[in-house]
Amino acid sequence: MLFDYITHPSPTPEAERLAAIADPGFGKCFSDHMVVIDYDEAKGGWFSAALGPRKPIPLDPAASVLHYAQEIFEGMKAYKLDGGTMALFRPEENARRFNASARRMAMPELPEKLFLESIRKLVEQDKSWFPPVEGGSFYLRPFMFASEAFLGVRPAKQYKFVVIISPSGSYFKRGPAPVKIWVSQDYVRAAPGGTGAAKTGGNYAASLVPQAEAIEQGCDQVVFLDAVERKWIEELGGMNLFYVFDDGSVVTPPLTGTILPGITRDSLIQLIREEGLELREEPYSIDQWRADAESGKLLETMACGTAAVVTPVGTVASHDGEFTIGSGGPGQLTMKLREKLVAIQRGAMEDTHGWVMKLD
Repeated sequence: MLFDYITHPSPTPEAERLAAIADPGFGKCFSDHMVVIDYDEAKGGWFSAALGPRKPIPLDPAASVLHYAQEIFEGMKAYKLDGGTMALFRPEENARRFNASARRMAMPELPEKLFLESIRKLVEQDKSWFPPVEGGSFYLRPFMFASEAFLGVRPAKQYKFVVIISPSGSYFKRGPAPVKIWVSQDYVRAAPGGTGAAKTGGNYAASLVPQAEAIEQGCDQVVFLDAVERKWIEELGGMNLFYVFDDGSVVTPPLTGTILPGITRDSLIQLIREEGLELREEPYSIDQWRADAESGKLLETMACGTAAVVTPVGTVASHDGEFTIGSGGPGQLTMKLREKLVAIQRGAMEDTHGWVMKLD
C-alpha cells in the first residue's frame, strides 16, 4: 500500500524537542508524527494509509469503540544501536499477536507487512526524537479501534489503525530495583473463555482498581489469581512472571487463554533453556509461592514485559501478610537474563536468534 505523506505545518521547535527528550519519563512525551490507516468493509478492506502530523482524531459520538469497546493495541520498542542505526526487537511477533487480538475482538486483521512498514516509516520520520538518556528507547504504540458510527451489538464495519511514538526512559524510576507486589484477592484480570489472551484495553481497565489498591498498600504492582479457584498465579497488571528454584529449574505459568502471551516472556524462555536450565510451563499457586519462599526453595521471582524488560520481585504482600523472595534483592539469574536480553536488543551482543530488525 502506498503511503501519503502529509507535511507537518508546525513541527516542534528543536530547542523544545531537545528539552522534552532530555528527561522524557515513560509514556509522557510524544513525537511529531503518526501513521493512520483506514478500513471500510464496503470499500474492500484497508484502503488508505498516511504518515502525517500527530493530532486529535475526529470521532463521532456514536463511534462503536465508545460503546462496545472494540479496541486493541501493541507495546513495542525501537532502539538505537552503536553507529546510530535504529532497530526493532521481534516486531514480527508483535504483528502476529496484534492479529490474534483482532480475531478475538471480531476486528479485521492487518497484513503483517503493512504493520511492519507503518512502524518502519514512522521511526524513520521521527528518529530525531530518540532520547539521549540511559535506557532510552522509542516506545511504539500501534492500536486499532472501531470508528463506525452506529448503535447495535455487532462488529463494526469501519476501523482505524494508528501508530504513535513515545520517546521514553526507564519504566521504573529507580531502574531494575526489586519491586513489591500486591496479591489481589478481590479482583481478577481475566476468566476462561474471556479476552485475557488479547491485548485489549478492557483488560487493563479491569486492573486499574486493584492496581490502585496495590499502591495504597505501598506496593509497585498488582498480581492476579485465576478466576475459578482463586489460587493459581496468573500475571501482573502488565507483566508475566518466572520463578527460579534452588534445583536449577524455572517455572512460568502456562498460557491457558487467560494470560497475555508476552514476547519478552517467550524470549526469556528461550534464553533460560540456552543456559541449560529446566524450564517448565505449569500452574503455580499463591500458597506454593509463599511456602517455597519461606523454605528457601524459591531463590528468585522475575517479572517481564516490553516496557520494564526484566524486573526482580523482592516482596509479595496480601491481606494475609507478606513474604520476601530470597534476600529481597536482585537475583543472580534475573539480572543475568536482563543484561543479556538488553544487550541483544541494543546490539551489544550477537543476535543468534534473528530477533533484531535493523531499520537503516
